[in-house]
Amino acid sequence: MNIPNHVAVIMDGNGRWAKAKGLPRKMGHVQGGKTVEEMLYAADELGIKYFTVYAFSTENWKRSEDEVSALMNLLRSYLTSGFKKAANNNVRIRIIGDKTGLAPDIQEIIADLEASSAANTGLQFQIAINYGSRDEILRMMRRAANDVKNGVIGPEDIDEAYISAHLDTADIPDPDLLIRTSGEQRLSNFLLWQLAYTEFYFSDKHWPDFDKEELAKAIEAFNKRDRRFGNAK
Repeated sequence: MNIPNHVAVIMDGNGRWAKAKGLPRKMGHVQGGKTVEEMLYAADELGIKYFTVYAFSTENWKRSEDEVSALMNLLRSYLTSGFKKAANNNVRIRIIGDKTGLAPDIQEIIADLEASSAANTGLQFQIAINYGSRDEILRMMRRAANDVKNGVIGPEDIDEAYISAHLDTADIPDPDLLIRTSGEQRLSNFLLWQLAYTEFYFSDKHWPDFDKEELAKAIEAFNKRDRRFGNAK
């Protein structure tokens, strides 16, 4: 079986999972975090090299103050425990998104986690936090405008390679497979540039119920696709 090199996931359905069980939304996010940890091991066992999850979008700040606060506290917990445990197992962890919009203590935790796992050679794990693809592209465009203004490059130097090298995912290959859970079928401002030739798999399972078997089903579906690029016939 052909294993995709890079799998990206839009983790959807934490709140609906909790509601269906008569639990507060926070418990859905707690269980969703545990599923992330389980999927890191599953991805590694299957031979996936890069695994990227959409943890907190730029739009998520619009949720209720209580839910945002709960999500930030959970993030602190997972960054200092669960994800640090993963880093200790040769997993390299990188955060994509506008880290300057996060609380100073979270920025410090992220810096420590990225630095301490930078030399790890196992699974490459990217977590999108305070991430929005339009925001990412706008930040890249402002940098390009400044580079042109300061004479670093000319307008003709702004090509696909330049853009890719100045996005949050620089040096990370584009995803081969995108998975979205909970039956939704939209990108929600996630990796718009990087997903240009990516295969999509939509699962009806809520993210807390997602497991290795469902991941294997997504890879099986990926293998049935006729992947062609550009003008290939």
